[in-house]
Amino acid sequence: APAPSAAAPAPAARPLLDGPPYADLIATLSETHGVDPLLVRALIQVESGYRPRARSSRGAMGLMQLMPSTAREYRVRNPFEPRANLEGGIRHLKSLIDRFGVEIALAAYNAGEGAVRRFNGIPPYRETRNYVSRILSLAGLK
Repeated sequence: APAPSAAAPAPAARPLLDGPPYADLIATLSETHGVDPLLVRALIQVESGYRPRARSSRGAMGLMQLMPSTAREYRVRNPFEPRANLEGGIRHLKSLIDRFGVEIALAAYNAGEGAVRRFNGIPPYRETRNYVSRILSLAGLK
């Protein structure tokens, strides 16, 4: 029989798999909306570091850093409430994935759909390119 350690994930993958805050809620909502929960966890890690009260200088709010227009679009009444934020953020991410595929969806989540359309793919912004590769890497997709 193989040694038990053979099945253990690589040390780098450990923090994500050890059950971050809201892991059960993320798993449930991700499954409901058909999005890879590891992708959602990685996005939250990069967006807010799992801080439900996070607010960016541009006005993005909560765990998934919803912009006010996105919160309105998905009827998120209180973007600082974890369940509401996750529901809206995951639904938004799913709609982007359905339209663009995972990599370009992440770019659109970061830089906006307009930028993705303007550049017909991932915009040439260092921040967006780093964002996409960091999330893919954290999610184990790259």
